[in-house]
Amino acid sequence: MSGAPVRLLLVDDEPQIVRALKPALIAAGYAVEAVETGEAALETMAADPCDVVILDLGLPDMDGKQVISRLREWSDAPVIVLSARDLEDEKIAALDLGADDFVNKPVGVGELLARVRASLRGRERRFAAQAVFRSGDLELDFALRRVQILGEEVKLTPREYDLLRTLARHAGRVVTHRQIIAAVWGAGAQVDAQFVRVLVGQLRQKLEAEPSSPRLVLTEPGVGYRLRSDD
Repeated sequence: MSGAPVRLLLVDDEPQIVRALKPALIAAGYAVEAVETGEAALETMAADPCDVVILDLGLPDMDGKQVISRLREWSDAPVIVLSARDLEDEKIAALDLGADDFVNKPVGVGELLARVRASLRGRERRFAAQAVFRSGDLELDFALRRVQILGEEVKLTPREYDLLRTLARHAGRVVTHRQIIAAVWGAGAQVDAQFVRVLVGQLRQKLEAEPSSPRLVLTEPGVGYRLRSDD
């Protein structure tokens, strides 16, 4: 990594997790600070903000979802939830509150590092406000509302385009069914998740070489979807 190293804040009260992850993250070139409580995490981010937060939900002083909610009042730093809670409702709640990703314990260091890189790419895209998104054979020109696969223009319906644009703006991160419904049908719309699945299926038919084995629009079972982001 060039310049100052990316700073990670690891929020977890399990010593064995910190002992396993902190050296590996440092070895990958990151500067890592570890705290054990939600309050300490918020104080650290307020005083000297880190670039990425890796957050456990089961903290001794507050639920990790409270940390996400409070942090999102003033910070857009990527938050990767690392938790033993694998219930879909927990994942959806954390993502809807503003988490960028959700990883179940135990997690391999390689996968966690990949998630960190994806979250950083997503932050860079938000700051750069890019006009064109590219991933694999896909190119999406936001200004022209033009979608191409291998240089050939693909005609999308307005809702298919709104879905793709939403996924592209959050590429590499999970977008929940609720977030998709708000972006495509409007905030407060009473739309069943089945409509989202149908719309995703239509989009895959137009974008994927093999719609039954998608490589661009990926499913996060029970939670939502993720658009592949190139390294």
